[in-house]
Amino acid sequence: MYKRIYLISLIFLINLIPFLAYSSGSTATKVQDKLQVEFPKIIIANISTRIAISIDDTSRIINENDSLWIQINNQNIAAIIEGKQVVFHYTFKEKKEFQISFQNKTFTNTINPIPLWLSILPPLIAILMALFFKEVFSALFVGLFSGTLIIYSYQEASIFSAFFKAIFAISDTYVLHSLADTGHISIILFSMLIGAMVNLITKNGGMQGIVNKLSKFAGSPRSGQFVTWLLGVLIFFDDYANTLIVGNTMRPVTDRLKISREKLAYIVDSTAAPVASIAMITTWIGIELSYIQSATVQINIDESPYSIFLNSLPTRFYPFFTLFFILMLVVLKKDFGPMLKAEQKCRHELEPESLENEVVSSELKEIQIDENTPTRWYNAGIPVFIVILGTFAGLIYTGWDATIWNDTNLAFGKKLSHIIGASDSYLALLWSSLSAVLVALALTIGQRILSLTKAVEALVGGFKSMLTAILILVLAWALADITKDMHTADFISNTLIASNVSPILLPSFTFILSALIAFSTGSSWGTMAILYPLILPASWALCHSSGMNEPESMNIFYITVSAILAGSVLGDHCSPISDTTILSSLASSCNHIEHVRTQLPYALTVGIVSIFAGLLPAAYGVSSWILVPVGFVCLYLIVKYVGSKTE
Repeated sequence: MYKRIYLISLIFLINLIPFLAYSSGSTATKVQDKLQVEFPKIIIANISTRIAISIDDTSRIINENDSLWIQINNQNIAAIIEGKQVVFHYTFKEKKEFQISFQNKTFTNTINPIPLWLSILPPLIAILMALFFKEVFSALFVGLFSGTLIIYSYQEASIFSAFFKAIFAISDTYVLHSLADTGHISIILFSMLIGAMVNLITKNGGMQGIVNKLSKFAGSPRSGQFVTWLLGVLIFFDDYANTLIVGNTMRPVTDRLKISREKLAYIVDSTAAPVASIAMITTWIGIELSYIQSATVQINIDESPYSIFLNSLPTRFYPFFTLFFILMLVVLKKDFGPMLKAEQKCRHELEPESLENEVVSSELKEIQIDENTPTRWYNAGIPVFIVILGTFAGLIYTGWDATIWNDTNLAFGKKLSHIIGASDSYLALLWSSLSAVLVALALTIGQRILSLTKAVEALVGGFKSMLTAILILVLAWALADITKDMHTADFISNTLIASNVSPILLPSFTFILSALIAFSTGSSWGTMAILYPLILPASWALCHSSGMNEPESMNIFYITVSAILAGSVLGDHCSPISDTTILSSLASSCNHIEHVRTQLPYALTVGIVSIFAGLLPAAYGVSSWILVPVGFVCLYLIVKYVGSKTE
């Protein structure tokens, strides 16, 4: 009790920091001769800020050949014309009066930028609260409120006004903005459709039929975990589809075999992104190639982004090591840390009935079916197969390029990879999931297993069961927008980059930096979007400035490409605000915080091995053909001698 009071008091004091740092000085604007100046809504210290001056006639400037120089506090700053605006960038350091002079017009305002270090507080508070209280809704809400409170405390003269604007901004700005993203809406719809499909194929007896079939191969906890791992590897083309399909399909099997929900969630979560990040035909390829290309343009590398992607594959140690680590846990039947306790509790203390009672009511549940309901495996197998095959077909359709397909210089695998890389994964997922729902409905009604009314009720029940996950996803996306607006990634990046590391150490530091950003923001793709254009040019310049030759520089460059992706996957695995982590908890019907708590030691273990048995020696030129087996041996020894038998 006292610990909670202490933590709440600490969080309250942290939230007061912006008020203590904020001066009560007025931010009133003085406008002379109608000079109109547009500032961004949020101004962060030491971050370049775009400022625009509205002008009525840009042609007069060009015709009179006026010099585009803006006078800022008696200093000239270059500007450019964009439409009917004169635009320039300025970096604010601290609170001061800001005066703009242009064409005999003047604008004066007191600017109080938000210190960059405050940007780490919203995700940090959310993570600490989630881990301490084991309740994710309040943690995300407090994290959001911390961010909006910091923002408005530097914009409003009144503390009272800042407080209420901060609360309202959570819903009217950040939640709405997260829902306005078509990609986010696609994920929500896909999740709802998958939930509806799973609910229907459970109630029509199809899921029980799959359980009966898989029972032949999953007759023990070890074989049950292996089948789950194998399915996670086989559904390689998209991490979201992997998570939801494998988790929902295998949950009844693992429950019967007394495999803990925590272990199921870990296997589901730790096969999804690693497989999608190393397979050559996935929904990750297109976005990653675009990130790489944005960086190579800056440094004038002739090599194509796809070639860089291929050359970086052998050094993606964390995904490879994670998949092997799970396999060793399964084969040796050992666990350690919180996962060991969860497994032992499930195996020795709980009966199946009490296990069901531990699942929170808002998550997907197994529905008791009537004894007369036929348990035909294909009533579930066909819809699940349609999701898998339909997603793949949708990726081909949306990314189809006849020029690529007819290029005789490209191998079949490369053609397929290019096409899927250019596809629209959201459309493919929506089409496949809707098709699966319709097929499941047709199978159910066509065989007269359920009436139309009951079948529709099952679908609606599946929609409702996803509400908890959708709420968490929306709050997590809103928090990610807060961290983006406050430049949290810039703060972390600047802190580590300022250390001026050696080129040999750069991949390892990049891996850690990427993991920290993904952990704080909960987004692996967002982390890659930030770091690829930032770190890749820096690594190239650092290698050449240190006197490395071309092959040595390219080696560091390839490893750095891998380190950004692998580190973002690691941080995504560890973060309680990650959407894939949340989806894994949902699909496995596992308490979200327990999933994070049990997965964290495993992810960090593999991450440490990835650095010392992978990235560091690879930077010195050691071949991946040597390092990957060495890493496998290290992980085998860790599981063998650190782990304990769960049975």
